[in-house]
Amino acid sequence: MKILNGKKEAEKIYSNLKRVIKDEPSLAVILVGDDKSSKLYIKKKKKAAKEIGIKVSQYVFPSNSKDAEVIETINKLNRDSSVNGIIVQLPLPVGFNTNKIVGSVSKQKDVDGFTKGKLVFDPPLPAAILFALNKIGGKRKTIVALANSDIFGKTLKDFLERKEIKIDYMLRKDFSLDRIKKADVVISVCGCPGFLKGDMFKKGVALIDAGMKISKGKVAGDVEKGSVKQKASFLTPVPGGLGPLNVALLLKNVYLAWKLQN
Repeated sequence: MKILNGKKEAEKIYSNLKRVIKDEPSLAVILVGDDKSSKLYIKKKKKAAKEIGIKVSQYVFPSNSKDAEVIETINKLNRDSSVNGIIVQLPLPVGFNTNKIVGSVSKQKDVDGFTKGKLVFDPPLPAAILFALNKIGGKRKTIVALANSDIFGKTLKDFLERKEIKIDYMLRKDFSLDRIKKADVVISVCGCPGFLKGDMFKKGVALIDAGMKISKGKVAGDVEKGSVKQKASFLTPVPGGLGPLNVALLLKNVYLAWKLQN
């Protein structure tokens, strides 16, 4: 089974960014609620950003906040010329209008690539998934994605179709074992630790695990790694797979946004 080393690929991106960053690009991160996995992911982003010279500011809202409060802050950041990129850490707590909140981010500062219409920047996680798809090689006729939200599923589908790659995506609530069993490639961004097991796949399947959740004090992916060793031909592990690459591509977008605005 071939394993993608996301840390190694991310270091290549950071090496290039260190050479070109002369000023200090700025990223604003919106966090709503108290999700442990979201906090860990933001911590990794802040650490990596500091090492390459990108400033990160964090704006935290309790889970009982109103959509309007979050959007008001985003609008202020949209107008702030010292802020180059803005991200809303997903998923938002139940009850928030994700599309409305994410859609309020200016396209020129949407470094996550989630606003509707023509994007200024490639969305980092779909771009990381594309990188993994290009590493698979060989047969990848049927590609099925398991997404944690429509906003991500549609973003991934649209992004890959622009690259002439067709996928079939479903939400966790619409999970179909039959569709998974027929897939040559399975992409999972569910945040359901160990949900996908070896007996769910056909022999030789390529598994792109982009799920990340804190489970029993450890970072876990959607794929139960032990059970797929004899089934899968390719795996992006969690941790160490797409996570580091996603962060690196996000920070690359922050630099590109700074460059565009200056």
